[in-house]
Formats: sequence, C-alpha cells, structure tokens
Amino acid sequence: MKKTQTKTKDQSGAAAPERRDFLKKSAVAGAVIAGAPHIRNAAAADTTTWKIQTSWPGGIGLDIFKDWCNSIVEKTGGELAFEPFGAKDVVGDFQLFDAVKNGVLDAMNPFTLYWAGRMPAAVFLSSYPLGLRNPHEWDVFYYALGGLEIARELFANFDMHYVGPIHHGPNIIHSKVPIRSIDDFDGRKMRLPGGMVAEVFQDAGAQTTLLPGSEIFPALEKGTIDVADYVGPAINHALGFHQVTDYIVMGPPGFMSIYQPVDLMDLTVGMKQWNALSDAMRQFVEMEVHVYSDMHHAKIQKADQEAWAKFEEAGTIVTRLSQEDVERFTELAVPRWYQWANKDKNAARVFKTQLDYMMSGSLGYVTPDMIEGHELKF
Repeated sequence: MKKTQTKTKDQSGAAAPERRDFLKKSAVAGAVIAGAPHIRNAAAADTTTWKIQTSWPGGIGLDIFKDWCNSIVEKTGGELAFEPFGAKDVVGDFQLFDAVKNGVLDAMNPFTLYWAGRMPAAVFLSSYPLGLRNPHEWDVFYYALGGLEIARELFANFDMHYVGPIHHGPNIIHSKVPIRSIDDFDGRKMRLPGGMVAEVFQDAGAQTTLLPGSEIFPALEKGTIDVADYVGPAINHALGFHQVTDYIVMGPPGFMSIYQPVDLMDLTVGMKQWNALSDAMRQFVEMEVHVYSDMHHAKIQKADQEAWAKFEEAGTIVTRLSQEDVERFTELAVPRWYQWANKDKNAARVFKTQLDYMMSGSLGYVTPDMIEGHELKF
C-alpha cells in the first residue's frame, strides 16, 4: 500500500512538524486530579518534594505520568509532592538507576527490564518471551505470590525501595519491511530492550541493538536499524514511527505481543527518601502506585484504540505471526528462561514462582514436556 503523507524531516533538517508539535505538547504537565483524599500529617511543617524521572519520552504515557505526579501534593494536603521529569530531562534513560542510588533523583519510573544487567532477577520482574501473559497474572505474582517482597529485597541491596509495578500494555514491533513469520527476522537490524528478549530474537537470526525510546525514531530514520520494538500504538504513533516504517508486526489474534505482552514499569525510590516519610505516608504511596498502575494501563489502552485508525490512515500495514511461529519462539525461549534463572539464586527463585504458576491448573502455559531436560540451580 502506498503512503500518501510526507515523512521524516522538513527542509530545515528538523523533525517533521507533526512530531515536533507533539514533543512540545508532551512537555507540558497535565491538570491536577480533583477530589483526592487529604492525609496531611499535622506534624509536617514543610512539603517534601521528590524529583522523579520517567522513561516515557512523550505521548500519552508522559502526559499521564505528569498528571499523576501533579496530583500528589493535593492528595497529601501538601505533605508530599512529586516533581515530574520526562526521559533524558535530568539523566539518560539507562542512567536512572545510578541517579536514584546516588541521590541525583529521588525516585524513578523506568522500564524494570532495563536493570537485567545489574541484577539478573530483573528480567523476571517484567514480562519476557512466552511467560506470564496478562496484567492480572502479574498482579497475582507481585501481590499474592511474594513477588513484591522479593523485588524490594533486591532493590534494597542498592539502597533503594521498590514501591510497586506499573502496567502499561504490550509492546509491538515496527518494521520497514514485511515480517510475516519468524524466518523474516533473520538478518534484520533490530532495536530491543536487551536481556532475554534480545537473546531470543538473536536466536531467530536478528542483529539486535539496545536503544532508549527517545533514540528509536532517529535510528529508524537514518537506517541504523530497520526493525524496532517499543511500546503500544498510541505512544509509538505520537513518537512518529509511522513516518519512518511501513509495517507493524504482532502475534496471532488475541496475542498482541509474544515477547513482551505486559511490559512493566515501576516506581522505585531512594531508601533515604523512603525512610524519611511517615508510616502513614509510606502506606499512601504504596496504595497510590497500585491505583496509578490500573489507571495508567486503562488510559493507555483507550489511547491505543484511537491510534489504530491513525496508523491505518498513514498507510501502515499490520502483519501477524502464526500459531506455528509462537511454537517456534517457545522452543527458543525455554532454554533462555533457564539460562537467565540460573545466573543467580534470586533469579532462580523468582522464576520458580512464575513457573509453578504457569504450570498450574489456573494457566497451563507450560507443560512438563516443554521443560524436560532443564533444571534450576538454587
């Protein structure tokens, strides 16, 4: 299908007007949520303000994040405030961990998977190829099967407090060339978030590179990469991916993303800042993050529904992998599950909890024959 719109840059060499206007708008904080409860500590004389940077470079994700941050001061009666920053506003996306650890930022809202290189268990704190597949399954893991306690234990080793997971939705793949089967990834230069996800696609023949979200558009535009994974339709359209790619690749119907069906973010706070809060305020922040996760996810899904029409108007073609491709990806993924789980005892115990859940009568994603010959080393 032939495009009818002008893509990429204007004559000055700057970003295309559509994308440039979007980036300006996404930098503006949203309105404060009204009607929130006040839990002001009468003993607190001053407002405690946390500087928080998100991994969202723009779009509805950044708008929702800023709206939420700007609502906290009213909800707490002035006792606590969140000062929001978008991706790269203070530090680079992959520097967030050290920025919070060293006190440059008070807190971060990253994609949890980014820290797999620092602690292997992080690869299992967000969705991975052919693992848990729905948001409620991850809530069960975190809030009922001990996942939250393990995550907090792991981050405490770096003098940080993991408050809770934050859902946004499945990731999709944008491509300059049609991809209709696993074989079509062979030889493609592909942006992925690293860790196990990248390794599974490497096993499928892709040449992968790790880039933060803010660097994907220019990499596609310059031809440094020809395929890129990132988040969902609304944010990817706002970032201009339809201007530099022609195709979107997804799993079979009902399985939007086979490699990251529930890409999780989180809120993590410096331990010093966390401990300085009152018990009541710490409880408020924990509950608020859980509620924010639900609202963040729902609002992004709504925006995604509206974005599909925009991609269609731009001439983007959606292709889907087959059930056979899912089975072939599963064969590649299972050995990687165990390789990452066996990197250290914490990764093993996180994965074991999820594996038991996936093999249970509740889910049944994994059967004994699928993992035959593989062993966890605690």
